[in-house]
Amino acid sequence: VQGKMAEGGAADLDTQRGEVAALLKTQLRKGDTWYLVDSHWFKQWKKYVGFDSWDKYQMGDQNVYPGPVDNSGLLTSDGDVLAIKEHLIDELDYILIPTEGWNKLVSWYPLMEGQEPISRKVVEQGMFVKHCKVEVYLTELKLCEDRNMDNVVTRRFSKADTIDTIEKEMRKLFSIPDEKETRLWNKYMSNTFEPLNKPDSTIQDAGLYQGQVLVIEQKNEDGSWPRGSSAPNVKNSSYSLPSYHPYNSYECSEGRQSERAGLCGLSNLGNTCFMNSALQCLSNVPPLTEYFLKDKYNDELNEDNPLGMKGEIAKAYAEITKQSWSGKYSYVTPRPFKTQVGRFAPQFSGYQQQDSHELLAFLLDGLHEDLNRIRKKPYILLKDAEGRPDKVVAEEAWENHIKRNDSIIVDIFHGLFKSTLVCPVCAKVSVTFDPFCYLTLPLPMKKERTLEVYLVRLDPLARPTQYKLTVPKVGYISDLCTSLSTLSGVPAEKMIVTDIYNHRFHRIFATNENLSSIMERDDIYEDTDHVVIPVHLREKYKQSGYNHTSTPLFGQPFLITVPRTLSEDKLYNMLLLHLWWVTRTHTCSTTVFRPLLIITHLTVCEQDFEKHESMEYKPQKKAFFKLKDCIELFTTKEKLGAEDPWYCPNCKEHQQATKKLDLWSLPPVLVVHLKRFSYSRYMRDKLDSLVDFPLRYEFLIDPNAGPCRYDLIAVSNHYGGMGGGHYTAYAKNKDDDKWYNFDDSSVSPANEDQIVSKAAYVLFYQRQDTVKGTGYFNLDREEEEEEEEREEDGEEVEENREGKEERKSVTSSQGASASVQSDEEDVNDNVTMKTK
Repeated sequence: VQGKMAEGGAADLDTQRGEVAALLKTQLRKGDTWYLVDSHWFKQWKKYVGFDSWDKYQMGDQNVYPGPVDNSGLLTSDGDVLAIKEHLIDELDYILIPTEGWNKLVSWYPLMEGQEPISRKVVEQGMFVKHCKVEVYLTELKLCEDRNMDNVVTRRFSKADTIDTIEKEMRKLFSIPDEKETRLWNKYMSNTFEPLNKPDSTIQDAGLYQGQVLVIEQKNEDGSWPRGSSAPNVKNSSYSLPSYHPYNSYECSEGRQSERAGLCGLSNLGNTCFMNSALQCLSNVPPLTEYFLKDKYNDELNEDNPLGMKGEIAKAYAEITKQSWSGKYSYVTPRPFKTQVGRFAPQFSGYQQQDSHELLAFLLDGLHEDLNRIRKKPYILLKDAEGRPDKVVAEEAWENHIKRNDSIIVDIFHGLFKSTLVCPVCAKVSVTFDPFCYLTLPLPMKKERTLEVYLVRLDPLARPTQYKLTVPKVGYISDLCTSLSTLSGVPAEKMIVTDIYNHRFHRIFATNENLSSIMERDDIYEDTDHVVIPVHLREKYKQSGYNHTSTPLFGQPFLITVPRTLSEDKLYNMLLLHLWWVTRTHTCSTTVFRPLLIITHLTVCEQDFEKHESMEYKPQKKAFFKLKDCIELFTTKEKLGAEDPWYCPNCKEHQQATKKLDLWSLPPVLVVHLKRFSYSRYMRDKLDSLVDFPLRYEFLIDPNAGPCRYDLIAVSNHYGGMGGGHYTAYAKNKDDDKWYNFDDSSVSPANEDQIVSKAAYVLFYQRQDTVKGTGYFNLDREEEEEEEEREEDGEEVEENREGKEERKSVTSSQGASASVQSDEEDVNDNVTMKTK
């Protein structure tokens, strides 16, 4: 391709760039169709058309010509466009483009032969705050007939599809005559059935989830239904109410009479184990559960709070708490609660795996605003510490906080951080105190990572060598070159680091780029001061004519460096020398090779790499960290990054200040989030290190006040890797003080030695001086006062009863002559009782 003209008569590159850039800004509209494009291909296209202003140096270069649109990186092995690979991420793995943009792309670059477009619909989410999103992953449903449930057929549907659409598809699948009347049922693992009797409801409204089994039932010839009446009674059968009923309708499984309160599982609605884990942990925070069980929340509902959820989250949470602690059920289905959460937090409305801590953070904030006792938040003018004692500034900060935020959540979960910032220029010290609801603790991480790279030398007869390098985790490409230079002897400045994808050079890295942008395996080429030429291998077009763009690339591309004055004949001789690993299968043509190095009648042998001794190195992992290590890391002084400076009021400029966080005051229930998941533009990772956390922990905040002693009461666990896995919870029952394992609908006893594991993700500690019986919470004190009153009333009744019994005895022994005296004694006795 020469200049700015495109291949095959397509629009010129400026036109392509401008039209696609404009279409990518298209607003999402419900019902529209968008298309997925593999980000690898799209990045190559961007280079070719000079899409980014800073990356135009290869614009129009044949070496970066993208070729046919290739979505193979998104497809599973069977190539089904409805079932793309799992855990793909927008912008990282694919980009979304509207219909008009897709049509333009494939008119310029036809779709790879054998592939089909990956189209997806735009759906609307949220009940009160509507927003649109492209439904990248369709919902897989398992369909069967009532008369033969072993014959299961899998189909995928959009969340915007209706129950009627599914029923029509099932009637067609199972060849049901048009005159036959049918109805649909949900079938759950617990062998319970739920009628789907609203044909206009969407899959999203009905709460259908990935892998849900749907059963179609045909009416009998006599007009009856095989499954009985159309309005099953939950109490007298295994049926449950429709999933889109109001929040107070819960599917339950009746427990035995001996079922202990709180030992109630939560059924998995489809990837909702993260929610179940968070709910079970919160359910076993005694002061919060007592608050809801005693209906105290009714008096504090703040339905007019613009920051709240109209009281709906609090009501839904109260209902599921009461169900769980009724002692009647072995499990309940939290579908109504999830529906309410999805209305206000659309990110939780679907049935994809989510993060238990993120759900917990949303729930604590939602409950707080729904139950905020402050009806009108005052404006607070914040003051600087200005050298005042920390205690005074901290008390002022807390008072300001509760003037705007006062709820049961604040009472139980909120504490104070002390934040100290020091300006590196003028030494200005700023001290502030900020409220927190939970601690997010970093895990001590290795500051290094290992990378596997292939070094390809200039010598065409030298085999590529594989190395395992140890490099800084937050370093630069230059660090990688330095490390490789030490092992290989090749000067670092003579290296070129590349990323190869789909048999072409996808990217050449600059030495000042961050190492986080490099994959676990990449290629390094030895460089010289000569001209560097990237060489790709492409099959010859087998039909008549000459069109090299329609044939695929193959083999491993390579770089050659040649003098600028090298002749064409010598260039081809050098290229052939580099192809020593290619073997002839037929007599080679004597025709002189022409530009683009069209190789004919050659077969690529298996690449032969040497392995350097460094490949035998296996880095040792530290067995475990202590919770204390995480807290010390959290409170370590750090320098702010250049992208996150602090405005110094003294210098009147933004400065990279040093910052230190300290724990100032701790709440009755301390929630500790272990930051196991790390995200960056190019890497997603989970840290599986064991954090050794004690079941009883002491925090020494104020040496003069003594330690704060805490007992562990719950743990949210995550098993597995990024983007999936499974969540469970361990929790201590407030009534019997024993540990239990909550795994969705299953609840089983647990031993203390099981609690500490690599799966621990969120920890719940309760301060010992706030447990029931200490009178710390208002509700606890009220219960104590009520108990004392009941005891006093009981003593009074008992004394009255004993006095009357005694008088009856005297009367019977002394006869009628003693009756007047008895009445007088009774009056005196009553007076005496009133004065006690």
